[in-house]
Amino acid sequence: MITKPKIHSHYIQLLEEKIKKLRFQINDLAEDAQNDAKGSAGDKHETALSMMHLEQEKLNQKLKENLEQLALLESIDSSKQNTIVALGSLIITDKFTFYISSALPKITIDNQEIIALSLQSPLGLAMKGKTKKDSFSFNGIHYTIQEIY
Repeated sequence: MITKPKIHSHYIQLLEEKIKKLRFQINDLAEDAQNDAKGSAGDKHETALSMMHLEQEKLNQKLKENLEQLALLESIDSSKQNTIVALGSLIITDKFTFYISSALPKITIDNQEIIALSLQSPLGLAMKGKTKKDSFSFNGIHYTIQEIY
């Protein structure tokens, strides 16, 4: 049986790895920009520096988003047993297993797919406040909640 703490820690580890990679890429770009600044001048140089700066801004934005997602995950008590769909709930429906946290990639643990989604997402809102045995429809698909953890 898959447990909520196991899913929760898997997502935290996933985000920590993404954050580490992003920081590494940002540092690499900063070093490249410094090295490039020492070695050349002219229009080509300015264009290259501008492109590096734009890439660095994109990476910094991704880093910020990932840090916010990590902070949200870290605020969830994965040992708490939920009886209604809310932040931190693990919901098993007749179709899919959902983890209400943040919009994160689908993962597979113990041969079971888990879809992490935000409570503010359209599907999250369709489930919000529901309890075990409740049904709901989303995009023409009918779901029945079998368990909430």
